[in-house]
Amino acid sequence: MPKIDLEQVPTLKGTGYPPEFDAISSERLRQRLGDAAGLADFGVNLTRLPPGNWSSQRHWHSHEDEFVFVVSGELTLIENDRETVLRAGDCAAFPKGIADGHHMANRSDQMAVYLEIGSRHPDDLICCSDVDMISANADGLFRHRDGRPY
Repeated sequence: MPKIDLEQVPTLKGTGYPPEFDAISSERLRQRLGDAAGLADFGVNLTRLPPGNWSSQRHWHSHEDEFVFVVSGELTLIENDRETVLRAGDCAAFPKGIADGHHMANRSDQMAVYLEIGSRHPDDLICCSDVDMISANADGLFRHRDGRPY
């Protein structure tokens, strides 16, 4: 397998969320390493999260396992009933089908860098815990919980 040249992997800024849910993650920077390597069964993202930003809206996955490894900096993992500080070398895992919404917030004054790994299950539904939003892997569109599109 050839080495992935990070300089050649496009950096995506923000989330693609509807505008009413986008601002808190608008400065998030993500490189899709799995796509760059041609991986089909799982995705790997290298993400940089500036101070004051969230990784995403708090969410959980119906059919997709998710794993996070902190490369540098400090993040606060926020779940349904707890908050946990994650630092370089720490990791967290989120098994599919468990409705414990999670996301990470950078409450520090330094950039945080982490890897996200997910299984890319075609039937996955991302369910947001705190806002009226879902998204299916099948089409990637954001919808209200009742199915109406944004």
